[in-house]
Amino acid sequence: MTDQAHMRRAIELAARGRGTTSPNPVVGCVVLDAAGQVVGEGFHAYAGGPHAEVVALRAAGERARGGTAYVTLEPCAHTGRTGPCALALLEAGIARVVVAVSDPNPAAAGGADRLTRHGVAVTTGVLAAEAARGNAEWLTSVRLGRPHVTWKYAATLDGRSAAADGTSQWITSPEARADVHRLRGEADAIIAGIGTVLADDPRLTVRRPPGDGVPADGPGLPAGRSGTGARPPKEGAPATRQPLRVVVDSDARTPLTARVLDGGAPTLIAVAADADADALASRAEVVRLARRRPYGIDLAGLLAELHRRQIVGVLLEGGPTLAGSFLKEGLIDRVVGYLAPALLGEGAAALGPAGAATIAETHRLEFEDVTPTGPDLRLTARPVPLKEL
Repeated sequence: MTDQAHMRRAIELAARGRGTTSPNPVVGCVVLDAAGQVVGEGFHAYAGGPHAEVVALRAAGERARGGTAYVTLEPCAHTGRTGPCALALLEAGIARVVVAVSDPNPAAAGGADRLTRHGVAVTTGVLAAEAARGNAEWLTSVRLGRPHVTWKYAATLDGRSAAADGTSQWITSPEARADVHRLRGEADAIIAGIGTVLADDPRLTVRRPPGDGVPADGPGLPAGRSGTGARPPKEGAPATRQPLRVVVDSDARTPLTARVLDGGAPTLIAVAADADADALASRAEVVRLARRRPYGIDLAGLLAELHRRQIVGVLLEGGPTLAGSFLKEGLIDRVVGYLAPALLGEGAAALGPAGAATIAETHRLEFEDVTPTGPDLRLTARPVPLKEL
């Protein structure tokens, strides 16, 4: 097998950690013996747990000596909650290390240099784009100093997210709605605007899919900072947690009876600095931000606050106005659209004003994936090529 084939397997392994490694990256590792046979595989399963290299080396044992390790992210050179992976590879007697993406984190980088200085052959950049795509949230957080933002929306084929009478539920199928809970489970935080809260009164929690004994709109999972969806917890990992719910509410209009205040998950209300939010402060954490037009608060400031809280990946579920404001300010990194085979002809558009007054100012996207989801289509696209991250 080629370097690309082994690295692709490492990327597949890394994906198993999605939703449970934050604020750490997802990482996969494959170890070959000196004869080129796979003798160990591993992935980083949860923050604070063993890194992918350590898991794979434990599986390989003495057979790793003189072999090759394929790692999706440059082995770390620092000691945090675990020891440096570069040292673990050296102690295991690995002769060659193949890396997909170099580590951009100054605190952890340098593993490749350390390995090279000790006589290990290091190859970098193998399937770098694929590996970076799987680690987009963490790479955005490290390189841009803010969370990675995925805007999720559901619409008819003619781009309507609600009917003319304002009704918006059940545009898409149960399969699409279950997939949204998967997205929620992979996020550290879910952001919605006050308009969505007032119109739909959403819970913004991760809920189990139909068929496991709990209704899809049933009670949420235990509260915490980040979520893992309906998947069972990984061995040794902390209990399943919920994403942080964030409501953008410049004038503190969130009703005290709103379901986002139901205690099913932690909630943060982002208000303008001059808003009267004393009542809300008794029910949820409130953060005050500078007033900004058009949406009412400083959205970049909100993301900076979330970054300070080690929020790495955000799912934006706000209405068209909030989504348009995020897009206008260049704060959307990925778009996931669920398109139903239906037409309305009138009603609310999925996206509000986003600063594109002419065709020349159009926000161009690159399709990354198109997948049937029940009777619907899930479209995934990025406004900026991942190579620019």
